[in-house]
Amino acid sequence: MNIVVIGDSGHAKVIKDIVFASGNDVIGILDDKYIDIFIENKIVKGPITYLNQLLKDDQVKVIIAIGNNNIRQKIVSRINIPNNRYLTCIHPTAIVSPSAIIGNGTVIMPGVIINADACVGMHSIINSNAIVEHDCLIENYVHISPASVVTGGVKIADGVHLGASSSVIPLVKIGSWTTVGAGAVVVRDLPANCTAVGAPAKPIKFHE
Repeated sequence: MNIVVIGDSGHAKVIKDIVFASGNDVIGILDDKYIDIFIENKIVKGPITYLNQLLKDDQVKVIIAIGNNNIRQKIVSRINIPNNRYLTCIHPTAIVSPSAIIGNGTVIMPGVIINADACVGMHSIINSNAIVEHDCLIENYVHISPASVVTGGVKIADGVHLGASSSVIPLVKIGSWTTVGAGAVVVRDLPANCTAVGAPAKPIKFHE
């Protein structure tokens, strides 16, 4: 399958490796830091506006390789393509239960474990060696950072970012667009639109 990657930064390097490891080919890397169209190592590079040209091939799919949840959401809204044109990108070393559901545009990185009846929404990132346990609901535009552990029955709303090596105990709910600091331990529900740190994690500020 031929893939177009949106974004050309450090995160995009990891995404490209996953695409190749999954047996797919990267034919384009688009980023608005580029003004002109050019070829580098047989890959087309240029601004995001060039995407429409590449999508004239019905077999081409897209993955957004940007770690920031808010920017990723804005790009999805901006390019406005059907959900079925997005690649669900799963590294071969990840362990994903047959009963788990993974949404379009989501990236599952090396060493991830996603257990039975978990559901991960669209355009989310489950980063290296993270664990999503049984019956979790992870909504859209979420980023679960490396080595984080989300235990059973947790609900994580849209746009949440869990910092590296954070943990969430069973049945906890985290409100939309909340950020949980690295190494935090979430032992009770967190509201939307806050930053929470510590063990146990507590909100230290709120934002719109």
